[in-house]
Amino acid sequence: MSLIVKCPINSLSFGNVSMNILKELHKKNIETYVFPHGNIDITAFDKVNEDFKKWLEDAINKRYSKLNKDTPSLQLWHINGSENRISPKQNLLTFYETDEPTDQEKSLVNFQDHTFFSSNHSLSVFSKDCPNTSFCPIGFDEDFHLTGKQYLPEEIIHFGLIGKFEKRKNHALILKAWTKKYGNNPKFRLTCLIDNPFLQKGELSQKLNILFNGENFSNVSFLPRLKTNSEVNDLLNAIDIDLSGLSGAEGWNLPSFNSTCLGKWSIVLNNTSHKDWATNDNCILIEPTIKEPIYDGVFFKEGSPYNQGNMSVPSEEEMMNAFDLAEQKAKQTNEFGLDTSKKFTYSRTVDVILEKVL
Repeated sequence: MSLIVKCPINSLSFGNVSMNILKELHKKNIETYVFPHGNIDITAFDKVNEDFKKWLEDAINKRYSKLNKDTPSLQLWHINGSENRISPKQNLLTFYETDEPTDQEKSLVNFQDHTFFSSNHSLSVFSKDCPNTSFCPIGFDEDFHLTGKQYLPEEIIHFGLIGKFEKRKNHALILKAWTKKYGNNPKFRLTCLIDNPFLQKGELSQKLNILFNGENFSNVSFLPRLKTNSEVNDLLNAIDIDLSGLSGAEGWNLPSFNSTCLGKWSIVLNNTSHKDWATNDNCILIEPTIKEPIYDGVFFKEGSPYNQGNMSVPSEEEMMNAFDLAEQKAKQTNEFGLDTSKKFTYSRTVDVILEKVL
């Protein structure tokens, strides 16, 4: 069995999913030819063994000499830009976050032999007009693991917020609510890893300065972009409560999901892809209060042929109530979260893909 895979190989979320799928293809002895999307950067994957590195190098270097028109291809990419085929039979795995598919998006989905969506939400908004679609769950990255270290004094409750800063993720609302409740209280700490490489230099600092009216909070810290997954793993282990799940629209939400799988408690908005893995048992689940247009003029532009629609927004009251519950659970291991890591594996992800593709 052979498979062509076109995917990004980098430290962003898409790149992490790609690397884990490639690792599973390697484990399953699937002959694979890899066409990288953009520049290759594996520096974040500091736990990758030499055997896989050699396999990946060969899969990239031999991709042209082994081309065969009968070999199916799998592309991991956005709907926008998915039109280019390497082989006659092309399959797409994509993350879609909004709720109003455009004619152009539906046309591109139908252009594929098959499209895998990473959430049942995405599948539901496309399936009526795009029958060649199905749901493919994402897995837990086994490079993330419990370290057993104590990072802060036991009496401090440590919150974390991870993900590129943007409106869609409700970052401004989360930060305002948290600092209103806990700002400068030494019993609580918030660590943010929200650097967005797609913003102009200094733009994030400017936005945060406006958000906080120039005030600095002694118990809120902002980390620069972390270079390796081991550093990210330390951050996930250090926090007690994850706030990344309060995002208003997601294709999976790796930070919140990974935190949950490590036995941490994540406050999760019951919307989009969260519904596929977040439950009242494995997280602190709250309902969205309203929907509002997702447009921010930067990453989501109204009238564009892509990414049109709405996002969910939590109320400040719901967030405050969730914070109170989180305080009670903060130092308790989330056993249902640990079980979630066993239910959602990349072996399962790849099996779902191969069943349709090969």
